[in-house]
Amino acid sequence: MKFSDVIVAVASLLVVAWLFNAVLNFALIPVSTSFGGDLAFILSALVSAMIVGYVFAGKIREESRMASIGKVVVLSALVMMLIVWATGGATAHYSAWVDENLKNMYNTTSWATVDWFWFEMTLTMAITAVYGVFTLVFGFLGLYAGSMRKTSAKTNV
Repeated sequence: MKFSDVIVAVASLLVVAWLFNAVLNFALIPVSTSFGGDLAFILSALVSAMIVGYVFAGKIREESRMASIGKVVVLSALVMMLIVWATGGATAHYSAWVDENLKNMYNTTSWATVDWFWFEMTLTMAITAVYGVFTLVFGFLGLYAGSMRKTSAKTNV
């Protein structure tokens, strides 16, 4: 798989995953606020990878299947982590939620500003790592399963 094919596959993967994630979020978040968004991300990562694996099966099989899938998955995980870091790092403020839980648990005052800063940075890094690992695992599974279709020698989609 050439690098340009990898870029197109990753772009396709992210667009399809975003579309599925948007639809699944509307369906699953009202069902479970705490777990609905995570389940939507997992399902969208798996389904979008299967679709992209199916569409790019010919390109994936041009060389080693594992090498091709690895290139696509690693680049998509890096892009996904960058997206999560850029959006979550810029907009994530868990202060009110944590402050309320701290007051309920310990009946004490709030943290200092530096405590909030490091808590939010640590939580954003943890969420970024989790999304990266999920993208790697479910992207690999989906691309592998999707690329199992039989392709003819003439078809190089």
